[in-house]
Amino acid sequence: MATGGWGPGNGPGQPGGNGPGGQGGWGAPYGPPQGGPYGPPPPDPGPYPNQPPYPNPYPYGPQPTRPAVQRSRGCLSYASPFGLVGAILRSAHRVATRLFAQEGEGRIVDRAVDRVQVARTVLGAAATIGLILAYNVDPNRWEDAAYGGAAQLIVAPFVLIVAAPLVIVGFIYYAPPRLRPHLRSRLRAPLKAVGWYVLTLVVIGGVLVPTALTVNADDGKDWWEYVLVVAAMIVVVWGFPFFFMASLYSARSAFNSAQVHPMLPPVLTVALVWVFAAFNLIGDGLPGGPPIVQFCSTLGGPLSVTAVSLWELRRMKTRFGVTLRA
Repeated sequence: MATGGWGPGNGPGQPGGNGPGGQGGWGAPYGPPQGGPYGPPPPDPGPYPNQPPYPNPYPYGPQPTRPAVQRSRGCLSYASPFGLVGAILRSAHRVATRLFAQEGEGRIVDRAVDRVQVARTVLGAAATIGLILAYNVDPNRWEDAAYGGAAQLIVAPFVLIVAAPLVIVGFIYYAPPRLRPHLRSRLRAPLKAVGWYVLTLVVIGGVLVPTALTVNADDGKDWWEYVLVVAAMIVVVWGFPFFFMASLYSARSAFNSAQVHPMLPPVLTVALVWVFAAFNLIGDGLPGGPPIVQFCSTLGGPLSVTAVSLWELRRMKTRFGVTLRA
């Protein structure tokens, strides 16, 4: 078909009447020209031509690093006495933490409560020191105070073992009936902690008592006496630090009672502090000083601990939505 003089003929690959695809013949095809007298244009050399190639794929490739310097432990190495003592204490602390400081999945971390508890402890210790300096004229007053604090730390787990079941039974009974089976099913963690603590006492007593009764340094030692001596040394070196840390963590976590319910540890703390206040009042009586000093020395600690625990329970309810009878 004639193009009517408007352009080139309908060759193959050109837009035009009878070309492939039936395109109209309006001139050359669209797009860049297919070749030309000057060939394809050279590639863009970029803004910085004639630069040598980088030795690495990226201009900031891996840089050489210095080998790690092995620092000497010095006096804290395991070969030194200080390093050996530190290793023993770390081992006992690690085991005591694993057994007696399990917070559970429902653990609530409230830094404000932690700071208030630390401040209350510091203020209570300062008040105790002030009362001893002002009104206690006993020459052995500092030794008595130190022995009293250590005795409370050691006795606290035993008081918990005796008093905690009553508190836990009342706590579960106070909960709604639909939650009681769930709370009872979570008593396994506190019972395991109590079992480990009792087992620690049994092992310490079972090693030291036979050693003190049977081993005699004057006669010839049998092989089993050597075994008892080695076991007693292990108990003294590792068992006593572990027992001290176990007592500390058991009193602090109330034998992992937070795994039963987050509100249970503050309740047990209130019960424990009032039991100790009753024991101190019965055993030692009122301290010396004016009546106001006697009142503050006897009831200041239990009242402050109770106030902090009640505030902690309120924050659990208002800030974290933790309730017991909801």
